[in-house]
Amino acid sequence: MPFLQRVSLDWSQLSQVEKDQYPYHIPTIQSFDEYRFESNVTFFIGNNGSGKSTLLEAIGVSCGFSVVGGRDLTITKEKDDVSLAKIMRLSWLPKISNGFFFRAETFDTFAGYIDQLAKEPFVGHSAYAPYGGKSLNEQSHGQAFLTFFKNRLDRKGIYLLDEPESALSPQNQLAFLRIIWELEQQGQAQFIIATHSPILMAYPQARILQFSETSIEPIQYEDTDHFNLTRDFLNHRERYFRALFAEDDDSEQED
Repeated sequence: MPFLQRVSLDWSQLSQVEKDQYPYHIPTIQSFDEYRFESNVTFFIGNNGSGKSTLLEAIGVSCGFSVVGGRDLTITKEKDDVSLAKIMRLSWLPKISNGFFFRAETFDTFAGYIDQLAKEPFVGHSAYAPYGGKSLNEQSHGQAFLTFFKNRLDRKGIYLLDEPESALSPQNQLAFLRIIWELEQQGQAQFIIATHSPILMAYPQARILQFSETSIEPIQYEDTDHFNLTRDFLNHRERYFRALFAEDDDSEQED
């Protein structure tokens, strides 16, 4: 059973002027009042700009996590706007405080922070202990991601992950699914993941929420564009190439 049972937005706290401003004016966010989690693994999917990361970040801030990653980091990015969290309400059973907010976009900033922490005289190399024992910046991007997941997703908690697949090869995405499964099967973790990966969102018994242009609705895996487009492309890639490159071919012939 999920630890985080429900997330809701209290729109009554905002004036009409505020509702017309970012991030509240995002159509999918405007359509959102409440969602009750029914699975330990939930995916947010949708096009870029659909609001899935905005909602995930607000949940992370409401959980007490840093928007850059982790819990205690006070680093922020100039474009960060987590004001949605001020009208967000979370319902727990039971309330837990452990976990992590992973954000692929700011992973380098997070890894750099750990390197700086390791230089502190009273911290030293122990700063790397939760992350495999060495600097995440001493590894390739994909290796660093997987090392992070293997070592940090290892305890009871809620894990909010924004595009964790962005540096992972298809093989390592499968390895990542195993990491999720091992922790989730013990009843020790809840995952909410924003992703574009058809590999990740295929996780068994997961709930998928699709952020469309105007709403947020549950969807079956086989009904997602990610699944259908990927399958169709792999089976008929030459047809796609003809359609994609036809105009270029015509312009070359004219020359």
